[in-house]
Amino acid sequence: MPDVDVIVVGAGPAGSCAAIVLARAGKKVVLIERGPFPGSKNMYGGVVYPRILDQLIPEWWLEAPIQRWVTRRSTMIMTDTKALTIDFRSQAWGAPPYNGATAYRPDFDAWLADHAVAAGAELICSTTVTGLLHDANGHVSGVVTDRPDGELTASVVIACDGVNSFLAKQEGLYGEFDAANYTLGVKETLALPKDVIDERFGVRGTDGVDIEIIGCTGGVNGGGFIYTNLDTIAVGLVLKLPKLAAQKQRPEQLIARLKAHPAIAPLVEGGEIKEYSAHLIPEAGISMLPTLAGNGILLAGDAAALCLAAGIWLEGVNFAMASGMYAGQAAAEAIRSKDTSVAGLAGYQRRLEATFVLKDHRKLRRAPELVLSDRVQHLYPEFATSVAERMFRVDNPEPKPGVRKIVAQERKRVGIRRRDLAKDGLAGLRSFG
Repeated sequence: MPDVDVIVVGAGPAGSCAAIVLARAGKKVVLIERGPFPGSKNMYGGVVYPRILDQLIPEWWLEAPIQRWVTRRSTMIMTDTKALTIDFRSQAWGAPPYNGATAYRPDFDAWLADHAVAAGAELICSTTVTGLLHDANGHVSGVVTDRPDGELTASVVIACDGVNSFLAKQEGLYGEFDAANYTLGVKETLALPKDVIDERFGVRGTDGVDIEIIGCTGGVNGGGFIYTNLDTIAVGLVLKLPKLAAQKQRPEQLIARLKAHPAIAPLVEGGEIKEYSAHLIPEAGISMLPTLAGNGILLAGDAAALCLAAGIWLEGVNFAMASGMYAGQAAAEAIRSKDTSVAGLAGYQRRLEATFVLKDHRKLRRAPELVLSDRVQHLYPEFATSVAERMFRVDNPEPKPGVRKIVAQERKRVGIRRRDLAKDGLAGLRSFG
């Protein structure tokens, strides 16, 4: 008999949600975290969309450690000297059931892990899983840890050990590593008084702002972001690995460049750096998904490369929570049926395919390639901001040109071919339409 029913490796959002589901199903589950506490090793500069938690923790918003509720969402396109912003706000997003929120990952992850413990899971911290155990049939049957006598057996192992998962690679569930599938996320957390943040970003109380930026990464393909917490702001970039490696600027230099931009400098002025962190992000969407199930093992969260980077939508924690929840359900189902082979764990894939997790990834399969393409990154920001500049500029005594004339002239000046514009427009329509 195995020591426990399920071992979950990694107490991030995916791992904790898997453990919650399994413990509530009456399974003996161990949640192993290599940090001293859940969330201790995580950087977080983004927005969490916790709607999936409605199924696990009713009225979660009454207790979750949220910094601000995002009521204002902006998309900014910039060049070195110009910026064009589409700004949307909704006060409906500042009331239950809410839409998105900013949170500190150490707080948020610890809160979710506490729910797993309350449900009956055993949390073991400061422990690194160094490998997988296999039975006589070659099925995963547990893990090896760095503790003395550190072998632990289970019917199922759920690997939630993050991007480029060591356990998934050991089990042969990953293909060849391709740097083009990843970005490096770098972030500074800047301390500012709450009243200063409120005034600069035009919000009050616990209302918050999410600004996503394109055209801010110099010669490196990627994007930028600014998010408001209660008394800090997160400023960061995501940088395509091959492009980053091909040029001489370091990520912190690129962040400094962003903070010095005329559209950004007034927002961050006087901010004291409290944290600098970096994190590898799986960015290629469904084209890079590994095999999600093996005999006795499932992958969830970043270990499963379930991160949606589609320009309009930049999401990861919600996919992690959902995949963890579905992995827990599938593992419990497989244990009840006494079949933890790939076939017995097939309920995981079915759940992912039937819900937003893989439906959104399939719908937006072309979006990552489009958003990170050279034209979108390096030509369209100049094109869009120049068209806006000419539309708003008053050139008396010259007569006003028509919009079509401005667009045609700027397209030619920037060097965008008609067929490429049509091609990208069609790709955008297929992805976002």
